[in-house]
Amino acid sequence: MNIKERLKSSILVADGAMGTLLYSYGKDTCYEEFNLSHPEDIYNIHKAYIQAGAQVIQTNTYGANYFKLGQYGLEEQVKAINVEAVRIAKKAATGETIILGSFGGYRGVRKADISLSEIKRSFREQLFHILNEGVDGILLETFYDVEELFSVVEIAKLEIDIPVIAQFSLLEPGVLQNGLDLKDGLKQLEELGADIVGLNCRLGPHHMIQSLEEVPLPNNAYLSAYPNASLLDYEDGRFVFTNNAGYFKECAVQLVKQGVRLIGGCCGTTPEHIKAISEGVRGLQPITQKVVKPVREKIELVSPRVDDEPPLHEIVRKRTSIIVELDTPKHLQTDRFIEGAKALKAANIDAITMADNSLASPRMSNVAMGTILKEQYNIRPLVHITCRDRNLIGLQSHLMGLDALGINQVLAVTGDPSKIGDFPGATSVYDVSSMDLIQMIKQFNEGISYSGKSLRQKASFSVAAAFNPNVRNLDRAVGRLEKKIKSGADYFITQPLFSEEKIIEVYEATKHLDTPIYIGIMPLTSYKNANFLHHEVPGISLTDSILETMEKAKDDPIQATRESLAISKSLIDTAMDYFNGIYLITPFVRYDLTVECSNYIHEKEQVIHGTNVI
Repeated sequence: MNIKERLKSSILVADGAMGTLLYSYGKDTCYEEFNLSHPEDIYNIHKAYIQAGAQVIQTNTYGANYFKLGQYGLEEQVKAINVEAVRIAKKAATGETIILGSFGGYRGVRKADISLSEIKRSFREQLFHILNEGVDGILLETFYDVEELFSVVEIAKLEIDIPVIAQFSLLEPGVLQNGLDLKDGLKQLEELGADIVGLNCRLGPHHMIQSLEEVPLPNNAYLSAYPNASLLDYEDGRFVFTNNAGYFKECAVQLVKQGVRLIGGCCGTTPEHIKAISEGVRGLQPITQKVVKPVREKIELVSPRVDDEPPLHEIVRKRTSIIVELDTPKHLQTDRFIEGAKALKAANIDAITMADNSLASPRMSNVAMGTILKEQYNIRPLVHITCRDRNLIGLQSHLMGLDALGINQVLAVTGDPSKIGDFPGATSVYDVSSMDLIQMIKQFNEGISYSGKSLRQKASFSVAAAFNPNVRNLDRAVGRLEKKIKSGADYFITQPLFSEEKIIEVYEATKHLDTPIYIGIMPLTSYKNANFLHHEVPGISLTDSILETMEKAKDDPIQATRESLAISKSLIDTAMDYFNGIYLITPFVRYDLTVECSNYIHEKEQVIHGTNVI
């Protein structure tokens, strides 16, 4: 039964949420697996929607793909779950019921968790099994990521000859996650061949109607809308939606006035909501003309603030550049930190970089100390931002605050998990990966928030990313490096290296890349320090010769310092032969060591170029 033919002259009512009605089984349950273990429940839900007036139902296969089923250890059940889902829907259907195979979006907040090629492969597998059982069309729903939806629509139109319904989900009314206006996104879906285009999930009826007011009637497709019941509420330890089924009767009429011909429900909707929609559209005919509300006037983006000096990724392309890490204190006394920062400034470094609670241990805010360095001492701060301590909301707030303070040199890192730090019971957030964070920061540079909303001004962040060459498989590490470049990384900062051979190996492995790299060099303080770093700190590896040298000086602190500086200077010599960027890590606020190394670098530069140290 061709849904597109029916929509030429009719408004069709679709079903509502499946998961909402199964929520009593627990929120961490795989509802798609119920096709095998609780088929009678799925059958009864389909029946309830049909009896409520649904003319179109969708299979219980929203997350029945290899990737999402794998989260429950069910990845080998893709075929069985999808096959049974179609059979249950067919058993529940009447002769007039249209059955759509449901395919949910893959990418959530953490886009980097799954590549586009993996999405395509998984989609094709699920599509194959659903088509083999026979459905009247496919429903692509809850796609926030524009690239992802465009890709699966292209695959579907190449491989099937039944109607394709493609629906975006919006974080902000009227605008897609990448900042594209909804009307333009729907137009592109239509141009790709989607038969029905529209929205589902995230927004309730009010904001969905508001979004569609700016959308003209498609030329060769029809509009669909599956709103959520309402905004989510939290009562007695449970997430709940407002019980507002009657409201949907009025909203269905308004959706028809916006040109929508296929109306269903998403999260929080029940057979009562679908019954209200059915009553609301009874006797209504599809509109063929529409007065489109003008798209809200685009806010002209203000240019980003301009620094007095170029960003670090530009500096390091032109000359030797030194950045120095100096840990902020674990207490409230800042004198020693400020003293070290002033000494390093006198040593002509380009920036002081401050970790974001490194090793998952609380330290004074790097933003607070960075602001003090910038405003009171004219020292450029480079602040680290981890994905561990802030959720998606907090990260965006943090970035806006950094921009307001004029701190635009940042390092995006995943962050050590909380369980290894001083408070192992603390929660690690990790809403996003470091690559997702890099992409988000770069989107801020375009004046667009994560949700696609205008920030009214472009940010000017220069984004560093971490690179750990101290691994068994350097090629794999370089592959990850290339992914970070694709995400938008401007330059890289390595973990400390303790071998001249490793520095050369890194050069050979990365010389095909145009992105600058700062080589990490960390002076040692003692044999005990060297032994701890080598054996207990992830990502750091010392050579046997360095360990032996430091062991010989373990009872003589002065000799240990001499040996440490000799080791560091030898590493600097090699690094400067291959790289412009030197990243010095100050151990235990022993800034005398990194000051000495900085002075050595400048002296070496003076000898090489015959110039005075600036």
